[in-house]
Amino acid sequence: MRTSIFILLIAVWGAGCATAPDSPESTPSTTEPMSIAQVTDPYLWLEEVDGERALAWVRDQNERTRRELAASAGFEQMEAQALAALNSESRVPSLTYRGNWLYNLWKSPEHPRGLYRRTSVESLHEAGGLAAARWTTVLDIDDLSRREKKMWVLKRMNCLPPENRRCLVSLSAGGGDAVEVREFDAETLRFVEGGFFLPEAKSYLDWIDAETLFVGTDLGPGSLTESGYPRVVKVWKRGTPLSAATTIFESAPSSVGASGFRIRMKNGHIDLIDESLTTWTARYHQLAGGQRYQLALPASAVVRGGFDGQLVVSLQEDWPAQSGSAIPAGSVVLVDPASVRVGGAVQPRVQVLVEPTASSIVEGISVTDESILITTLDNVRGRLYRFAPVGPGAAARISVLQPGATPPAPGDWSREMIAFPDNGALTVMSTRDSTGEALVAFESFVDPPTLYHVAPKGGVTRGVAAQQATFEGSRFEVTQQWATSRDGTRIPYFVVAPRGMARNGQNPTHIFTYGGFRNALTPSYSGSYEPHYGAYGKLWLERGGVFVLANIRGGGEFGPAWHSSVLKENRQKVFEDFEAVAAGLVASGITSPEHLGIEGRSNGGLLTFGTMARRPELYGAIISGSPLADMLRYHELLAGASWMAEYGDPRIPEERAFISKYSPYQRLRADADYPPVFVYASTRDDRVHPGHARKMVARMQELGHDVWYYENIEGGHGASSTNDQLAYRIALSYAFLWKMLR
Repeated sequence: MRTSIFILLIAVWGAGCATAPDSPESTPSTTEPMSIAQVTDPYLWLEEVDGERALAWVRDQNERTRRELAASAGFEQMEAQALAALNSESRVPSLTYRGNWLYNLWKSPEHPRGLYRRTSVESLHEAGGLAAARWTTVLDIDDLSRREKKMWVLKRMNCLPPENRRCLVSLSAGGGDAVEVREFDAETLRFVEGGFFLPEAKSYLDWIDAETLFVGTDLGPGSLTESGYPRVVKVWKRGTPLSAATTIFESAPSSVGASGFRIRMKNGHIDLIDESLTTWTARYHQLAGGQRYQLALPASAVVRGGFDGQLVVSLQEDWPAQSGSAIPAGSVVLVDPASVRVGGAVQPRVQVLVEPTASSIVEGISVTDESILITTLDNVRGRLYRFAPVGPGAAARISVLQPGATPPAPGDWSREMIAFPDNGALTVMSTRDSTGEALVAFESFVDPPTLYHVAPKGGVTRGVAAQQATFEGSRFEVTQQWATSRDGTRIPYFVVAPRGMARNGQNPTHIFTYGGFRNALTPSYSGSYEPHYGAYGKLWLERGGVFVLANIRGGGEFGPAWHSSVLKENRQKVFEDFEAVAAGLVASGITSPEHLGIEGRSNGGLLTFGTMARRPELYGAIISGSPLADMLRYHELLAGASWMAEYGDPRIPEERAFISKYSPYQRLRADADYPPVFVYASTRDDRVHPGHARKMVARMQELGHDVWYYENIEGGHGASSTNDQLAYRIALSYAFLWKMLR
């Protein structure tokens, strides 16, 4: 659960979560007081999200950006091209299996906020693909928004298996992480009158059964952590007020948060509490027989699901025996939970399913009742494997990890590689628990997404939908190149360029990167169902540009160490990696600094700001989206305190010292020759506070630097709620790059 709740909160495109306090509950007496920053920062008023003065400033900035960027030559055409790609009728949708149904949120010009709809699995197979399948509207988000006079954004729907009739619908007003939760009947297609309901908050809920929920939400003073997430886990019975729910666990205010959830398997279930201590560490507790048992898993281990009574666990650090060999970081293991209870007398029963190699690491894990699907990255190229137990009772025959023993090799399991095209990215969209079948999308930089149905073991994998090309991919070639960072580490990056391109240093080049929170950047098609990098095909490549994706450290491209090696005091290595890529592009003749533009969002926005402050001479233009910027106050703003395991704690003098060396807001100088900058954010971003972006822009303008700003009123951390909003922002970005890099 920590992966879906906490790790992804800072990722490029968020998944959703609610209103968090602007400051921690307390500041320990042993740390440096933050009142110094409050006295010396003249732009604190821009942290007032809905303050009248702040919003007037935003409106002025938006108007200037509209006049100078949106009015530039080619903008309207680029906006139309971006919107056409995002609204393509052939685009591959993101789908979710729920029993005999497939669900999808479909946005279109007629329904910009989306129709949440479904088709039967039988209809999909009978029709031979998605285009001819029969769809039924489950929930019309545009109609709901009109009737209730709120800009609703559907965040998620959590249905109770196996019937999947009772569902919890999470709706965000404006796209932020804060959600209102309502119970929904998937048979009558109506909200349940008198059903479960939670007002807007950052809430965690999961079904125990049809009458009972695990719940964590804002219960008033003391119920949230310093990061603004629930710290109290309760069991809530239908028909009773939330105030009567039974408290079963409380985490410390300094933790990130706590949540309860049920892992369902065909032969039973496991109830767990995830006590997230930091972004990267947790204690898991099992609820069984009316008791709570802490589990002796490594602190950084992440529970990914359950199979035949065992926990499926991914390891982010070595798991040592009492002596001798250890199970290496990056492995996937099966663990008998009863054997790892703290204080228990039973030897840990652990089976190793997958171990990483020097070039291949586990990217994703999807567990069904019949098999476990594991996606890997082999030098950042996707692979898919299916693991299935061999023979009756095989999954239960878990080896005992004796002290000093070599970790057991997988036994009683088959391993099958499922064939897909090479040199692209694979995404397991959804799995059907009862059968083991899956829907998997493949895409590359030049190949449009294709959706495949992966049949149960022994079946045929076949395509069921393919997006029409949004640009002429055959005109371009993709190469993977390597740069050497300052400490000698080799850093890969993909280059998408015209075939036969002249290496004369004159090619406008756009680098996208991220570099944090184990978020792996993989090949993504222009305008695909997950538009990570925007509609770069028409708007950039076909107009003569070169696109680069930099796989710098901090991400998850090469396993846990690729991320952990740049935490806290080692953060400068992320900047060094990126600067090595930029230097490599110049040295190879692909581009030159005056033709090189860089972009990052969220943590990537921090990176682009940070490298701008360090090496402004390397770049001709900078885009920073939904960024962190004031790293001496980030822990005081919204969810910032939850990321201190990544960046460090500014309240601790030693950690404040190394953060100060790269915090962009404090490092701005009037005498620096910064390249032009475009910054975008959202008023309704309740994850990374828009004050970061606002203050950075205001300070740069005060110092006389060229910077443009656009703030969308809604959209949350992704800065857009509809395809129209996203197309406008993408067009602004490319209008800016073409204006500055020609």
